[in-house]
Amino acid sequence: MPLAGDLIMIYSISYMVIENLIILFNRDLNKLYNEIKLYQNEEAICKTDKQILNSAGNLCLHLIGNLNTYIGKEIGNTGYERNRPLEFSLKNIPRPGLLEMLKQTIDVVNISLEKLDDKSLETQYPVLVFEEKTSMGYLLMLLATHLTYHLGQINYHRRIIDDK
Repeated sequence: MPLAGDLIMIYSISYMVIENLIILFNRDLNKLYNEIKLYQNEEAICKTDKQILNSAGNLCLHLIGNLNTYIGKEIGNTGYERNRPLEFSLKNIPRPGLLEMLKQTIDVVNISLEKLDDKSLETQYPVLVFEEKTSMGYLLMLLATHLTYHLGQINYHRRIIDDK
C-alpha cells in the first residue's frame, strides 16, 4: 500500500506528464505553423517531386486531421469528423487556410488535454486505434512523436522544394 508521500509523487509525475505533453504539442504545432509561414513561394507548399511524395500542405492537413480526431474528438468531445483520404488528395490549399486550421487545432489540443488528470493517462484510450487497445498516455506520446516526425518532413520539404 503506497504511503501518502508516494501518492503525492505519483500525482506529481502524472501531472508533469500531462503538462509536458501540452508543452510539446504547443511547441511542435507552433513550429509547424512557422514552417508553413516560412515558405517563400506559397505554391511550393503543395508541390512534390520524385523523392518527396507528400507535399507539406498534405502533411499539414494530415496532422490537423490526426490531432483533431484522436485528441479533439475522443478526448475533447468536439464531434470532429475526419476525412483521411482528403488529407492526402486535396491540392493547392491556400496558406491562410492552413494557418487558420493550425490555430484552431492548437486550441483544440490545449482545451482537450487540459481536461485530463493523473488517472486519465492510465485509462484505456476510448477507441481501438491499433490491433490492441492502448492507454491514453501511450497514445498521446505516440501522437506527439507522430507530429514531430511529420514536422521534420515538412522542414525538409521546405528547404528542398522552396529553393527550386
